[in-house]
Amino acid sequence: MKDFHSKFLVPKHKGKDAIYFCGNSLGLQPVTAQQYVNDQFGNWKDLAIEGFFAGDDPWLGYHKKLTGTLAGIVGAKNEEVTIMNSLTVNLHLLLVSFYKPTQKRFKILMEGGAFPSDQYALASQVRFHGYDPKGAIIELFPRLGEDTLRTEDILKTIDDNKDELALVLFGGINYYTGQCFDMAAITKAGHSVGAIAGFDLAHAAGNVVLKLHDWDVDFACWCSYKYMNSGPGGISGVFVNEKYFNNDTLHRFAGWWGHREDRRFLMPPQFEADRGAAGWQVSTSPIMLLALHKAALDIFEQAGGIEPLRKKSELLTAYLEFIINEINEANGDQLFKIITPKNKQERGCQLSIVCKQNAKATFNYLTDNGVIGDWREPNVIRISPVPLYNNFKQVFEFGQILSEFVAGGL
Repeated sequence: MKDFHSKFLVPKHKGKDAIYFCGNSLGLQPVTAQQYVNDQFGNWKDLAIEGFFAGDDPWLGYHKKLTGTLAGIVGAKNEEVTIMNSLTVNLHLLLVSFYKPTQKRFKILMEGGAFPSDQYALASQVRFHGYDPKGAIIELFPRLGEDTLRTEDILKTIDDNKDELALVLFGGINYYTGQCFDMAAITKAGHSVGAIAGFDLAHAAGNVVLKLHDWDVDFACWCSYKYMNSGPGGISGVFVNEKYFNNDTLHRFAGWWGHREDRRFLMPPQFEADRGAAGWQVSTSPIMLLALHKAALDIFEQAGGIEPLRKKSELLTAYLEFIINEINEANGDQLFKIITPKNKQERGCQLSIVCKQNAKATFNYLTDNGVIGDWREPNVIRISPVPLYNNFKQVFEFGQILSEFVAGGL
């Protein structure tokens, strides 16, 4: 597919574009981002409060300009998606609705080594309901000597806890290993034992093909600042399966912005949820953050959506894997171990590379030579060639720089 590198602003290294392989932590700034925000500054200046109803982009329905593209990226119906808050805030709000422990069913299954924010959120939710996280949260780790989870072990653990399991909450992709989980199988297994299935898609949304509606996922949330390039701390997204739209038994923490849009400004005393995922909204949409998000999502539209991007991504990551293996073979030793699964269905852009010798020195050399990657203690470098703005030439140049360091005496 066409290279969209020119649509992004890239940090410089010695006067040239750096090789930016850190989209798994923070995506690059779209060239149009500043203009999109400035347009809203202009509306604020010219229209003030009337900006909610007047102008080319009335703020009252601004988020609806984004939900169609976003629904395509995560595989949902438009009404199943809304945009609000930040990731962990949304996770908490969704858990209010979907973690419903009883005396018998109160346990949560999650992947061991999940991003700490998920661990903190789940532990605090469990305590809020009066349970001890040590007894209520099941963390599933890889088998001894293995780096990633086997799907069969996830499904077996669900079945082993079928009488006590209230919720299965996994990351779509594990932030550390880069493993992409079989979300369809996990959801099906969770439902088969009467549990709710939800996902934190921080590292999956905008990275891999998702089919949340078809997989019958109950709920999900994600951030927009990694693979969706919408700015540091960018606004989050939420998916709620349409089967819950008319479910009056669900608890939710309500707010004015989640009230029926057609009656919102009548200021009624009783809350009446808006149709769809929008009914989980709480506070007035932050227009500047939405503008940044729109600048990024418009590029996804220009690229034809997630499907063609994913095809390029699979090739880029495979080439990166080939380069690393070539360096290992050329030096007669396994200097670098890729702990991300080899199967392209079980990974996204990211490869997590264990450096068996001089790990931090390796990372520092890459940085000093214009490669921006990501360091994770104690010895892992995460490298993520993002299909929107990375290309095969950059992967090749990365390999040259890494080879130079190895040749210099790693």
